[in-house]
Amino acid sequence: MKAYYVIGLMSGTSLDGLDIAYCKFTKQERWSYEILNFKTVPYDAQFRDRLKNACSLSSDLLEVLSLDFGLLMAQEVREFLAENNLSKLHLIASHGHTVFHEPKKGITRQIGNPKPLFEFSKTPVVYDFRSQDVAMGGQGAPLVPLVDKMLFPDYDACLNLGGFSNISFDLGGIRRAFDVCPVNIVLNHLCTPLGLEYDDKGGLASQGQFNENVFHQLNRLAYYGASFPKSLAWEWIVDEVLPILKKSGLSESSQMRTFVEHVAVQISSVVESYHLQSVLLSGGGVYNDFLLTRLGKWAPNLWVKADKTLIEGKEAMAFAFLGLLRYRGQVNVWASVTGSSLNHSAGKIYSAP
Repeated sequence: MKAYYVIGLMSGTSLDGLDIAYCKFTKQERWSYEILNFKTVPYDAQFRDRLKNACSLSSDLLEVLSLDFGLLMAQEVREFLAENNLSKLHLIASHGHTVFHEPKKGITRQIGNPKPLFEFSKTPVVYDFRSQDVAMGGQGAPLVPLVDKMLFPDYDACLNLGGFSNISFDLGGIRRAFDVCPVNIVLNHLCTPLGLEYDDKGGLASQGQFNENVFHQLNRLAYYGASFPKSLAWEWIVDEVLPILKKSGLSESSQMRTFVEHVAVQISSVVESYHLQSVLLSGGGVYNDFLLTRLGKWAPNLWVKADKTLIEGKEAMAFAFLGLLRYRGQVNVWASVTGSSLNHSAGKIYSAP
């Protein structure tokens, strides 16, 4: 039985930092995993702003940022390996950081030049997981559901509460998945005028006033009635969500309070529609106690919290596994999830010429 040691790198839309997961994968009758080491490296304020404003850069400046991000990832992975005295490494899989994602226009772009990672490690780097799927008519997202099915088969569904919430589950024996609604990407945005990076445990939201009119406006957004496959991006939030919140005239805490209720209702309605009984929760939103309280109100006794390492490291581990499948030439994207023309093996491999 061969063991593969893979580093997975993930930079999410919430801009909280670079997730680094050192994972071990083995296969007998089915694949199994271990997250042996994990770390989130926070971005400094300057680099966070560069990533946040990347969508406004010219193509030349975007390439500069992509290289700088590649250099940053290489430096952090080098330090991570040294800190943990890690020597076994077969592969690095880097999701990079999403700058554009508009699959209906055939556009998706994740930055993070892989060359610096390869040059220091002399290890193949799998990157650019989404563009092939978009070129094949898919959403390019979500990609983690295949991992959910293969590594977490004991749950009816897996739900990630990150910048966006996304869910995956079996329907008629076929894996289905989609982005449900925004979560931390909006809540963190609302914290910015208050000088905060995020709403710790949902404390500010819990003190706000619920606004029924804004709540109904959010719930009436066309995306929620659309059939899957479907996915969300920052551009949609700017066009559809933020105008509703801004025009409301509510305080930031009341906007948060109302938005949390919106999130809880959207997620719970999906869970109830498909009669899901056990849902594994991961992602930073699991630390939002107020959000979990509201989820429990709308759909009790369904939610299973992952352990701390899995809560924080699941996405980075997932891309490590997707990278491994790509390296082995195996399917790592299902058409049933993304809507692409067929199942395929996505990701580019950067290695020695």
